[in-house]
Amino acid sequence: MESMPVNWEALDNLVIDFAKSENLIEDSSSPSSSPTSSPSSKSPSSSSYHSRLLIRQIRRSLESGDIDSALDLLRLHAPPILEDHRLLFRLQKQKFIELLRSGTAENRDLAIRCLRTALAPCALDAYPEAYEEFKHILLALIYDKDDKNSPVTDEWSERRRSEIAGLMSSILRAHLQAYDPVFSMALRYLISVHKAFCLRQGISSPISDLTERLLLEERDPPVTPQESLYEAPPFDEVDIQALAHAVELTRQKAVDSLRFAKGDLFQAFQNELCRVRLNVSTLDDLVREYCIYRGIVEPMVPSSSVNQLEPPHCLLRNASLEAECGNSKHSDCESSVTHLEGSETSADMVSIQDTDVEMRFPCEMANNLDDCSTSGSNQTKTLRLLQRNRSHAAGQRRRRKRWKGRNDGLDFLNDVPFDGSNQHELSKMTTAEVSEKCGILDTTHSREDKYEIVLGMKELASRGMTAEVVEEVNAIDPPFFGQNPILLFQLKQVEFLKLVGSGDYSSALKVACSLGPLAANDPALLKPLKETLLVLLKPEEVVTNNDLPLHALASSLQVAIGRRLGIEEPQLMKIMRATLYTHNEWFKLQMCKDHFESLLKVDSLKNVVTSFFADAVSKSTADTCTHGSSQTTISSGTRMVEDGSSPSQASSRDLCDENAILKVMEFLALPRADAIHLLAQYNGDAETVIQQIFA
Repeated sequence: MESMPVNWEALDNLVIDFAKSENLIEDSSSPSSSPTSSPSSKSPSSSSYHSRLLIRQIRRSLESGDIDSALDLLRLHAPPILEDHRLLFRLQKQKFIELLRSGTAENRDLAIRCLRTALAPCALDAYPEAYEEFKHILLALIYDKDDKNSPVTDEWSERRRSEIAGLMSSILRAHLQAYDPVFSMALRYLISVHKAFCLRQGISSPISDLTERLLLEERDPPVTPQESLYEAPPFDEVDIQALAHAVELTRQKAVDSLRFAKGDLFQAFQNELCRVRLNVSTLDDLVREYCIYRGIVEPMVPSSSVNQLEPPHCLLRNASLEAECGNSKHSDCESSVTHLEGSETSADMVSIQDTDVEMRFPCEMANNLDDCSTSGSNQTKTLRLLQRNRSHAAGQRRRRKRWKGRNDGLDFLNDVPFDGSNQHELSKMTTAEVSEKCGILDTTHSREDKYEIVLGMKELASRGMTAEVVEEVNAIDPPFFGQNPILLFQLKQVEFLKLVGSGDYSSALKVACSLGPLAANDPALLKPLKETLLVLLKPEEVVTNNDLPLHALASSLQVAIGRRLGIEEPQLMKIMRATLYTHNEWFKLQMCKDHFESLLKVDSLKNVVTSFFADAVSKSTADTCTHGSSQTTISSGTRMVEDGSSPSQASSRDLCDENAILKVMEFLALPRADAIHLLAQYNGDAETVIQQIFA
């Protein structure tokens, strides 16, 4: 299966918002909140967070059979919920069963009291069938819970706990407007679409092992609208069909969901989407792994570390520093010494073995070289790079967050443990042969060093310092750009534009000359090269760093260099690439736009520049390209055409009126794509299609 580019900066924002909303991270630079501070002062979304926390507490109580605790919480925080006698009857009925389940004489007396004082009065006005259910539940007094032939076996089943807990969660979520963060909902939606697409096309999913662990099969029960809402005005068929197919509902259930949401399509969509259960433990591990990889949070210091309070990459060795000072400028040494002085690490902790590992560190970088020599200028450059990245990391770490994790006491799901091998061991050698050849000890320190180098490269690229990136990559891994010529081409493009913008045309032309051989070896680069050179015609309109998609380039560079150093990309990246691709293809089949992609920020995740300078360069060259073939034609992203269909599909769709499509979907309960294909066979006549099917 193919994949598609992802706007990683947009994903960063979604993930950070998710981690903050779920109280999973905190700023490492900010002091801990004082115990006396109010909950509302901790974060803007604390109200929603505490509401979700309340729902989890109530859910956990119901799933454990502690009905009284759930009722107490409801009376304290959401008393209007208990005004619904349908729900109150179900809670009291479950309380009656749980008291009997304990088997003690005392609780049996309490169960009979509950029957008289609470359950019987509720049965009179809960709903028409409630009194019959009340009489049926009385059989639990004489039939034991272990009796498999009992007529009340279902009432004794512990599955009832989960059902009422799920129903209560759905009701509270809508009542308190405590929806899950956008990232969590988007992930549910994209995976659901991905599964539907793979099933329809008869193809296997490359991420099935992840999606099966992440997205649970069961859903929370839907909320039934109150009788007062049964006479709601008719809803737009477009909304009904959009909701039904987005969250896999029947038409009637989609109508019921819209009734409960009082006709609000987006609220109904969120209600239904949050019913889909996620493995919270797996999700948190995926997010943490991604945050570490992207430099959003600090990596965890292993318990075997000598000093757990000090990050491993700050344990600088004196011998390494002396080697660098002997081969570098005084200013470099001075900055390194300053960094050392800021560290509280004792010199006694530094061993000869650690120094030896660091001196042989350059070998670890080139995993395809036959010789891993540690001598010469290449070693000196790499050691200088290592020290510079450590110094840079000190500033970066102050801006990173600290991962706190979810409160285990509120983890109400029995989650399947996530295989987070990438999370706890983000760096490993690409091949065992390289480790043997170089003799590198795979210590925590060397993994941290590699990790900080990758983040340092990403930071330089995102700031447009591409000349420095090329120099440092060549220092640590000379063959890298030979295997990644497009990355080199894009980095040189940035350098060229910066030089043109500064008026240094001579140096800019030298950079352009280095682009020539790259384009000669790859004909696909000829057009971007021509478009880049057009900037010389109007240097006063040269694009700035803010106009260039530097974050996209930085992310591509991070993934490529990370792989060379044995740092695998996080599994969340694989999920997003695959699911966004299938989302694109799915709505090409549906031949329409996704009604909910803006709500879930899916459109921003897809908004990626495919040709690095296609949009930015065109801003300054469009006016001059009135003749010739150099006009920029590549769009700024991988987005679909406006209606979501490809040109080949548009002709079929044009034969069909939108009302005809909706009519066939409604009467035949068909997906949109199938309805369109049927209409195309009968010249767009919905009546003929329906007659032929029922003939």
